[in-house]
Amino acid sequence: MHSTDSAKGLGSKLTAICCLLLHLFLFPQPAASQTQSSPRYLQNGDNNNDRMQQILKGSGAVSGVTQLNWPQPPKQTIPNVRTELAKLNNTYLYQSAWPAKNVKLGAVTAVSFDKAGNVVIFHRVDRIWGQSTFDLKNEFQEQYRGPIRESTILALEPSTGEVQYEWGKNFFYMPHGLTVDPEENVWLTDVAMHQVFKFPPRGGNGKPLLSLGERFKPGSGRKFCKPTSVAVLDNGDFFVADGYCNARILKYSPAGDIILTWGQNSFAGVSYDVAPQNFFAIPHALTLVPELDLLCAADRENGRVQCFFSINGTFHSQYHSQLIGDRLFSMAYTPAAGGQLVIVNGPTAELGIHPEHYNEVHGFVLNMRSKQLVSKFGPNNLEFHNPHDVAVTADGNEIYVAELNPMRIHKFVHRSQAKPMSLSATKDSSNSAISKSVGEEPAPLQTVHHPSGKAILVASLMLLFAGSTFAMALLFARRRKRGNQAINSAPPSDLVYRKLTSSNQSCLPFGARSRRHAWEKSEGFKLGGLLDRDRNGFEKLDQQASDEEQETTTLAGAQFA
Repeated sequence: MHSTDSAKGLGSKLTAICCLLLHLFLFPQPAASQTQSSPRYLQNGDNNNDRMQQILKGSGAVSGVTQLNWPQPPKQTIPNVRTELAKLNNTYLYQSAWPAKNVKLGAVTAVSFDKAGNVVIFHRVDRIWGQSTFDLKNEFQEQYRGPIRESTILALEPSTGEVQYEWGKNFFYMPHGLTVDPEENVWLTDVAMHQVFKFPPRGGNGKPLLSLGERFKPGSGRKFCKPTSVAVLDNGDFFVADGYCNARILKYSPAGDIILTWGQNSFAGVSYDVAPQNFFAIPHALTLVPELDLLCAADRENGRVQCFFSINGTFHSQYHSQLIGDRLFSMAYTPAAGGQLVIVNGPTAELGIHPEHYNEVHGFVLNMRSKQLVSKFGPNNLEFHNPHDVAVTADGNEIYVAELNPMRIHKFVHRSQAKPMSLSATKDSSNSAISKSVGEEPAPLQTVHHPSGKAILVASLMLLFAGSTFAMALLFARRRKRGNQAINSAPPSDLVYRKLTSSNQSCLPFGARSRRHAWEKSEGFKLGGLLDRDRNGFEKLDQQASDEEQETTTLAGAQFA
């Protein structure tokens, strides 16, 4: 009996296995890579590693990353990105005259604020992160050049843009991240040295208070591999984004001891529509949200912001928009308007693989409660080229954007705080569209509220011309009156008519009502003809003026055709 049941059970199992094999043969399952969305980057391999580095603007290849397979949610309907971007308001005005003209910069990589409100920036002076800057092992290849000889940290006065102080000579090789903490210590990351440094306020004596990582030695564990950014809590605990290679976040005690670490690398040459929580494709920048006890990271190549509880690193939320695109370089938090993230994206890395993905490089303001974009901004309402970092004041009134190329630090002011233009500046407003089309920057906003010298000169000339015309008209009228009175030989009826005419002339300040027609011959130029108020007297002059305007318009059209 038992043997019969066993035989039946074995037969059922064999039947099930045969059915399963037959099903797999007839209906093969898709490969793992097919469950993922189409690749945004080239696959990681020896033959195309240089191309990969070019896409990442110098970052090293990721090694040891296994292909990850997780279920993807249904794809959302892609909106018309161009149309939706056009609907966003421009709530910040560009300050094109900031900083001061004597400020010379290299590629600007980071921006923060000190306690005095100065805008503190980190720049590379004469260094460029190129394709050959690092080898395949992420080791820096230009140590022979030595450290950057000039100041790499500048503090700019927020109103004038003048340099208040500077430091950082003969120390850094490839600057990246900068953060000023609540005690005004300055935290900096150098991707060439693979290190994180804590300096005293304003650089102190030029020696760091704390150094983490091993000089020029990339790695994991207690080592870094191209660290990108630092964020510091009020209690002295701090976070490091170990960005380009390890794709992780570490939390440290004030003494520099590791408290916790989290994050896995999702960058393996494949893009996902929605990357999973705690996975990064280059955590590029960090910012704190004190009201919610959150740490937020710019997940650069996943085009999103991920936020975590700062106490234990557990996931809280993420922010992504198809209008921002697939690359998000940095963000900064402001409590204004209930909590906002100011974001800068970057140019698409698809390099023609997906030309249907429209991309614009702007600054964006995202409401954290609704997770919706509320506005955008850019230099002269145009696009950036390569923005790298962003900082916003606590009140949300001023935004500063660090850009690699062109090598600039940009300033934007909220429209509610912008000062009105003066009379001398308004005359150029009609030409602003033309200036934008040829790449010119409009004149900076004027803060002086009185007419310019040119305006006063023009007004004076107009008054002088009106006065002289009035005087000549009176003089001409009086001379005609005297001439009419001297004629005694005319018939009485004609004399009466002339007296009536002359009396009318003496009452009208701009001359008599002449009854001569425009087509009648005249012996020469007559001022009275110009001053005549009769419609017929101006008929010929009107026609000539129209002809001149038409001819001028025709010539202008031919010139700009």
